[in-house]
Amino acid sequence: MKTLKMGLWVFGVIFVVTGLVYPLLVTVGATALFPHQAGGSIIERDGVLLGSELIGQEYKTDGFFRGRASASAYDALASGGSNLSPHSRELQSLWQQRAAALNAHNPGNSSVPGLLVTASGSGLDPHISPEAAYWQMGRVAKARGVSEARLKALIDSHIRQPSLPFIGQPTVNVSLLNLALSKME
Repeated sequence: MKTLKMGLWVFGVIFVVTGLVYPLLVTVGATALFPHQAGGSIIERDGVLLGSELIGQEYKTDGFFRGRASASAYDALASGGSNLSPHSRELQSLWQQRAAALNAHNPGNSSVPGLLVTASGSGLDPHISPEAAYWQMGRVAKARGVSEARLKALIDSHIRQPSLPFIGQPTVNVSLLNLALSKME
């Protein structure tokens, strides 16, 4: 009986510390130090919720930059990859279809950057490479009636370098880029 009481007491202490106190401290600390990020990195414009900086969105019109493909149709509740092997004929066919669709909307460009054809592991990644953004400049410039030089400057201003120079690649957040693009008008 003594062992059972001790076990329940230890369980209770561990439950309170790890289930209540620690999460509360982390939440309060994150909210105090990083309020935007702790609140979900929400993007609002004129009081209207547009999305999150952390979740990619689908842009179908030619006047916007497109992000990575999504195996989950950009549904945050169903996030995840396709689980298809890179050697899968189904996945290779899907890549070819995506590349053909992108080439059709971006005529005259060289081969499609792989990042625009492949989906991220979560299916929700809002980031593309600067090269993938530059590759789309002609289509967006034509649809919006702006110069490619102006779009290149906009892309350049949205390039984020990795936190550590030896880990990761420069990226462009498509949601933030398209929001800035909308403000240009």
